[in-house]
Amino acid sequence: MIKINLDLLLLKRKMSVTELSKRVGITQANLSILKTSKAKAIRFSTLEKICQVLDCQPGDILEYVAE
Repeated sequence: MIKINLDLLLLKRKMSVTELSKRVGITQANLSILKTSKAKAIRFSTLEKICQVLDCQPGDILEYVAE
């Protein structure tokens, strides 16, 4: 299973979902789907924008967890 650690990064950066969605250019609804690990896919361009805004690496957001 792939776990999304977006909540943790947002807390560390003291940023809201609203602010992140505006800065990345995706809807809050899509960000919420990603944040709750309900997304089936993510575009590399979206991942890249999130990494730019949060100043992080993709591995900081995505984590593999054995089931």
